[in-house]
Amino acid sequence: MAAQLESTLVVLDQLAVGRYESAFVLDSDYLASQEATELLGGHVEAQVELTLREDNFDLVMQVKGRVQVACDRCLDPVDIDIEANEPMEVEEGARELDLKWLAYELIIVNLPLTHSHPEGECNPHMQALLQTHLCSAAPEEPEIQ
Repeated sequence: MAAQLESTLVVLDQLAVGRYESAFVLDSDYLASQEATELLGGHVEAQVELTLREDNFDLVMQVKGRVQVACDRCLDPVDIDIEANEPMEVEEGARELDLKWLAYELIIVNLPLTHSHPEGECNPHMQALLQTHLCSAAPEEPEIQ
């Protein structure tokens, strides 16, 4: 049976060999407060399983929820579903693990490359403005015979 971690800031030297679990939520306040983040908010549930051995440890983290980012087309907020379940590598010699930060990083690396509303759901004013700045394709050059 696994023991519960008491905090999301884990000091490895203070834990006995064994298996530990933790569950916590990353809310809008936390997600939006990170420096240089593209996340505007959200609600993501995280679950952690930490197995500590004499000489090393395994860390598996699962995140599931929804985050809010700016749409690449209209810049209005768009919700993105996020789900990831991955073993995580931690720097050798680490003495502390900030589980909230690791969950945040897992969210960031699992975001899709493009963030946009489904077709037709972008802000119509911004879509119209974008259309006025789009370049049309250059006319085709005639083939030389």
